[in-house]
Amino acid sequence: MIFAAGRGERMRPLTDTCPKPLLPVGGKPLIVRTIEALVRAGLTDIVINHAWLGAQIEQALGDGSRFGATIAWSAEGAEGLETAGGIARAMPLLRPVPGRDDATGEVFLAVSGDIFCDFDFRTLLPVARRMAGAARPGMHLVMVPNPPFHPQGDFALDDSGRLWLPADAPAEGVQTLTFGNIGLYDLRTFADIEPGRKIAMTPYYRAAIAAGLASGERYDGRWENVGTPAQLAALDAQL
Repeated sequence: MIFAAGRGERMRPLTDTCPKPLLPVGGKPLIVRTIEALVRAGLTDIVINHAWLGAQIEQALGDGSRFGATIAWSAEGAEGLETAGGIARAMPLLRPVPGRDDATGEVFLAVSGDIFCDFDFRTLLPVARRMAGAARPGMHLVMVPNPPFHPQGDFALDDSGRLWLPADAPAEGVQTLTFGNIGLYDLRTFADIEPGRKIAMTPYYRAAIAAGLASGERYDGRWENVGTPAQLAALDAQL
């Protein structure tokens, strides 16, 4: 699933007329770069949610066939449903295809449509298969070194790959990192959300981490959270 429903307030005025995931860097929209990376990893069944200027995204990407993918669309209306609400709305589209032998079961990968990175999504497939066999639903988050705009980070990661809330983390053997907006999730986590409700993801992160059901990994490759026109221009110039 690619999250593409955000309004992109910090990117205004560019996002007043163009949805943030369609903003180009190096001559190609951010979300197209993500789709291409997913296809390279063999992840060709893609769900994209949208809200603000969502019709533009659908028109630009179509059914995904020209990228070697199959895109299903989850429209949320102009306001959007936040991340957890968006997953609940898209749940029928995220379930495994009937009749297909799918080793990852109810586990799916999700990534924000407005990041730029060189992450190889194939590395997450063995993790997804392990998660699919778990008795309780968990999550696995890709963490990155803290960028200048977020120096305090989000969660702590220990040497065994377990995530901690910073206040609960052991005194030694952990590093506080920033969530890179790439994660594996189990649909059971969101089964109780009524479709159409607007619900943020933060409580689900915190609950899974506190219960010891969240793992993570550190990624040190190129990763950009493209949040402002200045960041967009700088990345465009690099590419």
